[in-house]
Amino acid sequence: MLKASLTTGGAMLLGFHSLPLPGFYEGAKRDTQERQYLGLIEFVGEAVTPMETPMGAGLDGRLYTDLSALTPDRPITATEKFYVRTRVSEFLDYRKAWAIQVKGPRKRPTEISMAALRKKSKPAGLHLMECSGNGRFAHFGLLSVADWAGTPVSEILESARIERAAGRVLISGFDRYPIASSTSIPGASWIFTVDQINSSKAFFATEMNGMSLTKDHGAPVRLVVPGWYGCTCIKWVNEVTLLDEDVAATSQMKEFAARTMQQGLPELAKDYRPAAIEQAAMPIRVEKWVIDGKIKFHVNGIAWGGTQPVNGLEIRFNAEEDFVPVENFKQTTNDPWSFWTHAWTPKLLGIYSIQLRVKDRSVPSRRLDAGYYVRSVEITEI
Repeated sequence: MLKASLTTGGAMLLGFHSLPLPGFYEGAKRDTQERQYLGLIEFVGEAVTPMETPMGAGLDGRLYTDLSALTPDRPITATEKFYVRTRVSEFLDYRKAWAIQVKGPRKRPTEISMAALRKKSKPAGLHLMECSGNGRFAHFGLLSVADWAGTPVSEILESARIERAAGRVLISGFDRYPIASSTSIPGASWIFTVDQINSSKAFFATEMNGMSLTKDHGAPVRLVVPGWYGCTCIKWVNEVTLLDEDVAATSQMKEFAARTMQQGLPELAKDYRPAAIEQAAMPIRVEKWVIDGKIKFHVNGIAWGGTQPVNGLEIRFNAEEDFVPVENFKQTTNDPWSFWTHAWTPKLLGIYSIQLRVKDRSVPSRRLDAGYYVRSVEITEI
């Protein structure tokens, strides 16, 4: 698992050698500088997993985004490369007209048609989505960004005349499969307060990247809750239910309680904290260069999550080092991701573990601080 390799060719590197000189070299005299891009240093200690290839079915279906190809001028993930945590069920019948049922204890059931949703649809902008189970096993590929369009959930609630007395809003999606899952349980649903829906600017998405949703991405309609983990972004939405305050948590809320950093396993929905993504950062690519005859490394990464942009990231390459400021970092938005770069000249051969942290230690970043996004490389030449 810890065998390093230097990739110098192949489709995944196509175009990297023609990118502008990394920012940390821009101050040098270009007319006297000899430079050569040698390739990428692969991350080690991570499983060999097919990337950007649909695999499995139903709740066990997956597609992992290859983050190594991200650049600031290409921040959007193509729809066919956008991660998939659950694939469409064979039981879902697209021949029938789709509608969202709205019901509650003090309300007569009504329907919202797809025509009504599309009529209210508007551009929603770029938003990041991350699976709460995102991890090293798949190169952190359960993380993507799309340009969305849809209808704000708040407008649907207003048009349905939701009573403010309704303590909770349950949003559910089609979730039945012909084969039992080995990794998850059916029951796609999450319970929100009206204030959570409004403050997050949640919307019912009908388009991503300028096209209608694909089946694996929740067509014809899915919920997107900006800044919250993907387990709350219900696909194949077919029901909105108004509930009282003291309602039990759904099976999905319980299944993902630990991954969304809840306190234990609460039985009631009101005891669940917002499943919000805290500030995070990680390297996505380590480039190897020769500059004026000397080997240099260029660490490229992303930062995302949190509620307010942070004014600094810090980095270290093993646990014995002190953290130092990331050289080229500026976060102007928490959603979607921001890009950063850092010059690195290791002094010794060996394996290095790259860890980030937020400069302002008061910023919530529990996964980051726990080493969740640490990635390692082996340096075989300096």
